[in-house]
Formats: sequence, structure tokens, C-alpha cells
Amino acid sequence: MKIRRIVIRIVVGLTCFLALALAFIYWYDKTGQRPDPDFDTTIANPAYPGGNGPRAAFDVAHRNWHTPSDRYRPLANLLRHDGYAVTEHLSLFTTASLDSVQILIIPNALGPDGYEGRPAFTTGEDTTLITWVRNGGALLLIADHAPFGYAAKQLAECFGVTMYVAFARDNQNHSGWDNERLLFSRANGLLTDCPITNGRSSAERVERIVTFTGQSLSVPPGAISILRMDDSSYDWKSRSDRSSARGHAQAIAMKFGKGKLVVLGEAGFLSAQVDPLGFKMGMNTSGNDDRQFALNVLHWLSGSLE
Repeated sequence: MKIRRIVIRIVVGLTCFLALALAFIYWYDKTGQRPDPDFDTTIANPAYPGGNGPRAAFDVAHRNWHTPSDRYRPLANLLRHDGYAVTEHLSLFTTASLDSVQILIIPNALGPDGYEGRPAFTTGEDTTLITWVRNGGALLLIADHAPFGYAAKQLAECFGVTMYVAFARDNQNHSGWDNERLLFSRANGLLTDCPITNGRSSAERVERIVTFTGQSLSVPPGAISILRMDDSSYDWKSRSDRSSARGHAQAIAMKFGKGKLVVLGEAGFLSAQVDPLGFKMGMNTSGNDDRQFALNVLHWLSGSLE
């Protein structure tokens, strides 16, 4: 009888624990990460005072995971305070729809519902974007690991960039315990000295970037490897499926005809999110220059930084 009572108590205790755990998971997932309401988006020295800057359009027509009204709202507000005319691009890419756009931002597009890893863009859109950039357009293409990398892979390859779609990991250069929270700094040699990292003045100089789980990219001839993957880093899909990321990058910049292209293999570091427990992710975390990096990328694309 005594053993029976002990077993019953254990079962009841485990049942209560499981119920509480499931309730917590449900609450956490339902609440989810949200834009940090306390993130400061004001700019002391805007690139375009008075709001007369170039038109920067966020793609929202391809089931984008990050949008200027949600996960990228802090980024959109930051750009508005820097003087850009921030808009949403609501339709497929055509010559006419891009006619008044100076900077196009494509953040984490997805393929069709149920087929998220398929190309997010038609071959016609790929051709339109290639022509648009070659003729002077500026494109910021952002795609995380799978499925986002698969959805943007076809478009990236049109510009000579390979997306490796796996989880980029570095066991030596990471922030905190997480080897997918990659650290790129001048100190560890993985942050390249270039116009984007130097900014318009010493006040805009970037020293340290932290990214939050993304993929690696190839570096085409003539491109700048801004965030360089360490020689010991690797692309991880599973315990039995990993390959070296040596020579890859998580951010590149390049001229393409008369236009410019920046490709990022991680989206979270340009966000400013907070979870239900108060943990932050992105430009709002301490100890990084992700906020300034975002501004410098747009300055380079817009031409205020050469």
C-alpha cells in the first residue's frame, strides 16, 4: 500500500508538472516575440534631414516573415528617422512597380503555402530584378537558413551568390553559449574593414556584430565579404550532415552594373525583438553595433556612403 501511494503521488506530480509545462509552452508560443517597444529609433545625425531621402520599399508580397509593420517595425522606424521614404511593395516585381523605388528590401520571403522552400519569386521577377539592379537599383536581399534560404536561392544565384541554406555555426567565435549566435568583430578578424563598417565618420564605425542563427553565403568575385565566416566554422543540417563554411560569409556587398547589392544570411540582427520573458534579440541587445550596421548598409545602398 505504501509503495502504491508513492507511485500515485509521483504520477500526480508528473501530471501536474506536464500540465504546467504545456500551459507555459502554449502561453509562450501564443505571445511570441514582438517588436521591442522600448527600442530607440531616433537619429542624432540623419542622412537625409527633413525626410527627403530615397524611397526604400519593403517587399511584403512574398509571404515575408519580416515586415515593416511587425518584426521589422523597429528597422522601418529607424530608417524613417534617418530620412528615408519608407513604403511597402505590395505587388509582384515588374518594371513598372519598381519604377519609383530607389532601394528595395526583401526580408525573408517564403515560397507558396505548404511549399515554403520553393522559389518565392517567378523567373520573370528574377529577370526584372536583375535588370533593375543593373540599371541602377539598390537591393538588400535578406534570407535566413531553410526554408528562407531555399525560397531566395534562385534569385541569389542570378547575382552569382550561393545560399547554403543550412545553420551557420562557429564553435569559437560566438556570443554567449550559443554557437549559432555568431560574433564578427575587428578583434577576431571576421569583420572586414570597408566603407560599410567604417561609416561616414568615426562615430559610425562598427566594431562588433552579433547575428542570431542564419545561413552562410558564397562570396562572388569582386564582392566584399563584410561578415566573414571563420575557417573553422561550418554549415549544419544534422549531426551527420555538416560541411565546412570556410571562405563563406554571412554578409556581402557588391556593385552590379550601375546598381548595388547587399545580401545578408541572417535577418534577426536587423530586428529589435523581445520575448514574453523579456529576453531581447537584435539591434536592442547590448554589446553590439547591429543598429549602426543597419544604418551604414542603407547609407551605402543609397549613395550617402561610398
